[in-house]
Amino acid sequence: MARDADGTWWRATRTPDGVGTLRVGVLSDGEIVASAWGPGAVGLLAGLPALLGADDSTAGFEPGEQLRQLHRQRPNGRIGRSQAVFESLLPAIIEQKVTGLEAGQGYRALVLRHGEPAPGPRPGLWVQPSPEVVAMIPSWEWLRLGISPERSRTIVRAAMVASSLERTLGLDHAEADRRLRSLPGVGVWTSAEVRVRAHGDPDAVSFGDYHVARDVGFALTGEVADDARLEELLEPWRGHRARVVRLIVGARIQAPRHGPRMAPRRHLPTSRAGAR
Repeated sequence: MARDADGTWWRATRTPDGVGTLRVGVLSDGEIVASAWGPGAVGLLAGLPALLGADDSTAGFEPGEQLRQLHRQRPNGRIGRSQAVFESLLPAIIEQKVTGLEAGQGYRALVLRHGEPAPGPRPGLWVQPSPEVVAMIPSWEWLRLGISPERSRTIVRAAMVASSLERTLGLDHAEADRRLRSLPGVGVWTSAEVRVRAHGDPDAVSFGDYHVARDVGFALTGEVADDARLEELLEPWRGHRARVVRLIVGARIQAPRHGPRMAPRRHLPTSRAGAR
């Protein structure tokens, strides 16, 4: 994904028909214009409404007093779905239990070394590697990419069952969650990240996130919260909890940061960590 200075968005991805590049812009009158390139172009254009949230429904969502002002600022906010499960799962696993800087560096290195240039006119746009390519990456190469063994093992396992993971798009959100979390190394946080990105699940909350509980708790109560408190606070909006989180994150409401920032690790652990 990339964005130009004029607000144009570019997305390079894999579709059942092959790789493709999508360009999306908004005219001054609000009209959306899109173009696509590559073997997957037709599918990307057909999937654009879903990507922009056309399938999302806010029926039953009541912002209440706490969120009314934020909802006024984004009254038509929708949760889109990319319909690309493995594409969403790969970076989510890389993001497990590391800083954003470390995750970004690892993902970028993976894409540049094992992905391919995206079709179309925009330079510097790449498509992440296919599941078949990912499954064949040796353990020592993952270390060179800065991706620890427990994460790389989860990624390789996911790549080997990628076609089954894509079929979760046809399931209800609860069953999709169960199927995703049946994969060793994929826990509550990772499943939620994938479901909100790929499935457009309006209730997927990333419990276990370093910032979400703190920031949402602060926005709703003026105090930071842990995961247990976050679950209590969001309960009135069950069915739309991800929508609440998006409203708060989109408004850039953050709890005060008093301590030092997490620093990137200087070594890669070899012990296996639990699913996240």
